[in-house]
Amino acid sequence: MRYPGPGDPHRTSPPAPCGLPAELNGFVGRAGELAAAARALEASRLVTLAGPGGIGKTRLALRAAATLKNRYADGVRLAELSLLTDPELVAHTLLAAIGVTDHTGRPARTVLLERLAPARMLLVVDGFEHLVDVCAGLLHDVLRGAPGVTVLAAGRRPLRLDGETVLPLGPMSEEDAELLFTVRAAGTAAWQPAEGDPARVRELCRRLDGVPLALELAAGRLPALSLEQLLERTDDRFGLLTGGVRGALPRHRTLRTTVGWSHELCTPAERLLWARLSVFAGPFDLEAVEYVCSGPDLPSEAVLDVLGELIAQSVVTRAEGTGGARYRMLDTVRAYGAEWLASLGDTERLRSRHRDWFMGLATWCELEWFGPRQSDVAACADDALPNLRAAVEVCLERPDEAHLGQHLVGTLWFYWAGCGRLSEGRHWLDRVLAEDTRYEDARLKALWVLGYVAVLQGDDAAAAAALHECGEAAEAAGNVVAGAYATHRKGCLALLSDDMPRAERLLRRALADYDRAGELNSNVLMGRVELAMALVFQDRLEAAVAVCEEVREICGTFGEQWAGAYALYVLAYAAWTAGEHARARALLVECITVDHRFNDLVGLVLAIELLALVTASEGDPAEAAVLQGAAAPVWDSVGVTVFGSAHFGAPRELCARRAREQLGARRYEECVRAGRALPLDAAVRRALTAPERVRVFRARQRTGPPAAPDTREPAGLPTGNGGEAAG
Repeated sequence: MRYPGPGDPHRTSPPAPCGLPAELNGFVGRAGELAAAARALEASRLVTLAGPGGIGKTRLALRAAATLKNRYADGVRLAELSLLTDPELVAHTLLAAIGVTDHTGRPARTVLLERLAPARMLLVVDGFEHLVDVCAGLLHDVLRGAPGVTVLAAGRRPLRLDGETVLPLGPMSEEDAELLFTVRAAGTAAWQPAEGDPARVRELCRRLDGVPLALELAAGRLPALSLEQLLERTDDRFGLLTGGVRGALPRHRTLRTTVGWSHELCTPAERLLWARLSVFAGPFDLEAVEYVCSGPDLPSEAVLDVLGELIAQSVVTRAEGTGGARYRMLDTVRAYGAEWLASLGDTERLRSRHRDWFMGLATWCELEWFGPRQSDVAACADDALPNLRAAVEVCLERPDEAHLGQHLVGTLWFYWAGCGRLSEGRHWLDRVLAEDTRYEDARLKALWVLGYVAVLQGDDAAAAAALHECGEAAEAAGNVVAGAYATHRKGCLALLSDDMPRAERLLRRALADYDRAGELNSNVLMGRVELAMALVFQDRLEAAVAVCEEVREICGTFGEQWAGAYALYVLAYAAWTAGEHARARALLVECITVDHRFNDLVGLVLAIELLALVTASEGDPAEAAVLQGAAAPVWDSVGVTVFGSAHFGAPRELCARRAREQLGARRYEECVRAGRALPLDAAVRRALTAPERVRVFRARQRTGPPAAPDTREPAGLPTGNGGEAAG
């Protein structure tokens, strides 16, 4: 067999050969990945699709090769290496793939390089990971000696050759996963989606990580099981997902075998780390791995190298997070590791180490929250949330460690209250406080945090009960700090109940107790801001402004932003009351920017509603009504609208009355509906660009009759999650 080069008189024009197996069922989804593979093959002669077992590397490589076969004069050839066990057979297998049989007795490597030298072909090499060293060496020589050959490799790790372009292949998108399952289900059984099935399919795809092999195996179970039964059995995915189709590669016949294939390729140290990594419930960083997973049999200084090998083999994936590199495992891979960890009898010890690490992380976050890194702390807590949940669960499973759960959930007060997580915080606080413990300090902290969260949710009864219990127990235990927090939050409850004299009295007492205890943090600053609120609602503007200016000065010194945003709200309220509309607007724009950054919905919605009143006062009732409408869905997320408070609700009521009087009921409702249709990000953009809208509105008033309200997004602004506003 001979491959003629360009200009060779023996070159013929028939279609290039395609040594690929025919598809037995339709290829579904992966359009973006196919396009990326095509682009990579235009720019590089070695492209590797790397990913974990069952992720669809082989299928994608074959589809990409079939799509691109006309680019290569000598066609496309497939070399399947997964069933080889003898490294000496790699060159023989590649020779067979290109259709060469040699009886000369010369080394197969020599013959292969000779035959490929003049070729113009795409060589697909699949399943090489267990023979990576031999395969990499051979392909290096092929690429150097055969300039017309391009290699598309598919495996669980890169080849690590110069010029290699690696395309990591992850789970399918939600839409593609649902489509794949539906198509395969329809082909394996006379299955017709019933009412409720789309939601069940979506949940099944989520639980199976969007892994194509898992989805196909699950679809194959439908002749015997209903979708409900499939969902019930996904906890035992390795037992459920067996029995692949006849003719499939052995490693693709069951999910356990597929993942086990990767496990067999690992060294003992890699297997040990894989098992220990299974205690992580979500993304994790290197420092966490070094603490949780190291030991005498795996020194911390060796962890990085071993982790790197697991990444290379697609057992662990890497992504950039807000604080640097983050790692994670697919749930299926993690479940396999968890079985091995259990077989080693080391699960509970590793779960304890995991819990200890994330308790330490939560403590660090609480301390750093009062400082210039608040945005980083919020992002860190977001990343760590699945692992923080797992840490709390460990505490709740062990009665003698329930106090650790109370301490952990209480420590996260800044996240529940400051980062838009009130509902979840309430869930965990109720659970940990249902446990009876002998550790009073941990319980006291959880109690005042519960009182705080319940206040913000508008649940006055629960707040009062928790804060009363906290205050009584703190006094009995002589815990001055816990008592100050209980008094502080009782002051908040009075503030939202419109009892301003009582709120002022309680807040002043709490602040005095904080001073005596040497307590200074974001909570203490919030106490000062809440005192200013009580003052401003009693028309003592000068005193309220003085308190907030002092808070802003402290915030500037320490880099604090969250409590400072509430000070901006009070200052804006005072400025509006004094008729200083431009100053009020500038303060509110800054306030909204900070609140949105932290996803603090309580602060955000209060600021947007006050901005609506400022806008109405500036003479643009239509824009004010749009902003009021934009605030309504945010209140739906928070809970009770303006907490039922007449004072906090006054800007809302006054704005609505003024705008309705000027616009008429029908036009007012149209503008409110337009605002309500805005997604949160678009609503914030609307608020932040309101000054420009007011300027345009005033210009129209000077030059012509009043125009209908402009409810479109300003030109040049990004459309974000929700696109343009309705209206």
